[in-house]
Amino acid sequence: MRKIKLTREERMIEDSLEHFVPVDKQEYEQIVNAIAARKKDAVLNIRVNSHDLANIKHKAQQLGIRYQTFISEVIHRIAQTS
Repeated sequence: MRKIKLTREERMIEDSLEHFVPVDKQEYEQIVNAIAARKKDAVLNIRVNSHDLANIKHKAQQLGIRYQTFISEVIHRIAQTS
């Protein structure tokens, strides 16, 4: 049999499948609803201070996420508070 060389991304996917845990229908529905609630369906263009943006990018990098995702998460958390 011929050995197939996987890319790094393909190996990560294959490794994650080893930890797959089946869920019941109710938990699946909760997951689907949570994903749908976080769907981004609007575009926002804003102007910010370049120093603030640099700080935001630095904090996002420390967290290991993209800065747009970080900004979106901050906005989401503020929007959820009463």
